[in-house]
Amino acid sequence: MDALNTWILDSGNVLWTWIVLPVLAVLGVWFTLRSGVVQLRLLPEMFRTLTDAAPTDENGRPQSVSAFQAFTISAASRVGVGNIAGVGTAIALGGPGAVFWMWAMAFVGGASSFVESTLGQLYKERHRDGFRGGPAYYMLHGLRARWMGVVFAVVLICCFPFAFSSLQANTISATVTATVGDAAPAWLPWLVGLVLAALTGLVVFGGLRRIATVTQSVVPLMALLYLAVGVVVVALHVERVPAVVAQIFTEAFGAQQVTSAAIGVVIMQGVKRGMFSNEAGLGSAPNAGATAAVTHPVKQGLVQTLGVYFDTFLVCSVTAFIILTPGTAGLADAAPGIGLTQTALVTSLGSWANVLLSVVVFLLAFSSIIGNYYYGESNVEFITRSRRALLVFRSLVVAAIFAGAVLASDVVWNTADALMGVMALVNLVAIALLSRTAFRLLRDYTQQRREGRDPVFTRDLLPDVDGIACWEDEQSVTGRVALAR
Repeated sequence: MDALNTWILDSGNVLWTWIVLPVLAVLGVWFTLRSGVVQLRLLPEMFRTLTDAAPTDENGRPQSVSAFQAFTISAASRVGVGNIAGVGTAIALGGPGAVFWMWAMAFVGGASSFVESTLGQLYKERHRDGFRGGPAYYMLHGLRARWMGVVFAVVLICCFPFAFSSLQANTISATVTATVGDAAPAWLPWLVGLVLAALTGLVVFGGLRRIATVTQSVVPLMALLYLAVGVVVVALHVERVPAVVAQIFTEAFGAQQVTSAAIGVVIMQGVKRGMFSNEAGLGSAPNAGATAAVTHPVKQGLVQTLGVYFDTFLVCSVTAFIILTPGTAGLADAAPGIGLTQTALVTSLGSWANVLLSVVVFLLAFSSIIGNYYYGESNVEFITRSRRALLVFRSLVVAAIFAGAVLASDVVWNTADALMGVMALVNLVAIALLSRTAFRLLRDYTQQRREGRDPVFTRDLLPDVDGIACWEDEQSVTGRVALAR
């Protein structure tokens, strides 16, 4: 088993290091240039569209979840234990300079996120409780390649709702056990597993709207709590903030790093951990973005780009400053990953911070479980509309959460990492081929904004593009009587 795990780990590292990350970086730069730096140019629009209400149907009910609810679903998956453990690992292996490269790839990846989520909106479908969409759907409708969509869907289902969610459950269980300490009874992980499985079941069997309601409540609470912790730690060491910022930049470009092999480690750790965290270009977030009822596909492209910034520039940066502002003297013996963050918190706040970290980890990990589940549900419904299949899927997810809290497997984690690389490559090929359509939508959106209108898209604006299932007319898109344009 150890030999198999080592082979999977090495293969996954080769795939990510030499294929996935370079393709992500090159496409991100191309999309940035091709879109006129949309991720910076339309930053005010991202905040404006975030608060749009969902258009209503003929009965006056919201057609689906709102832009903000779709944002929280994607944020629930993006913002997880990786924002604590992943940043800690990046700093432990790549030094403070890795944080700069994490920021840089979030900015470049914002353009990729814009393209994939805009396409997810354009090619979405109507379902019984709202909209469904994502890479599998734009592969089917945009590229006429259902086989490609099925491959993507199967890989995503294996990675997110099963492997990654079970490992999030394991992290919750391990953190609770560590907080209790030596007095922790042997049955504690089983109890944690039962509670997590029950909570997950209550949410996932309630459908999309319950998922949106839960994430809408949990994600802001999670962000505010963790941000408050970061502010307190930084305030205690405010005199070191200028030095930490300088350290992040100098160790990203410093002479010592540039003239040695260390620069490769710094860049790779920052880029890789950043991509694992914010998921820009990986094909996961468009599954959430496509659920939103909006009046123009570009709106959700902008909102999901804001999600990348929320994940990296806010949550990951909080972790980085929690680790770096107290100074590294007391962190030399800390374990990489979540152990580094935990040691830094205890150094700044005292031993009670272990309990605080347990609460934060629970919120982060549980929200990820919910977000990951929804990604899986969307792709199960792409493969089959069978209600029985969906019921079986939901039951298996709940079982996986319970098993993950009790058992851990490096093989599962490393296999999921490698499969996610395959998933990313499939998605990147698709968005590269369809990106011209996303940029046409962007031009239409900006033109309508220049005319002082709240942009509305209908499929007659792209008469040469086939496979658009929704967006029939202005009344159905906006939920109001069509107005003269």
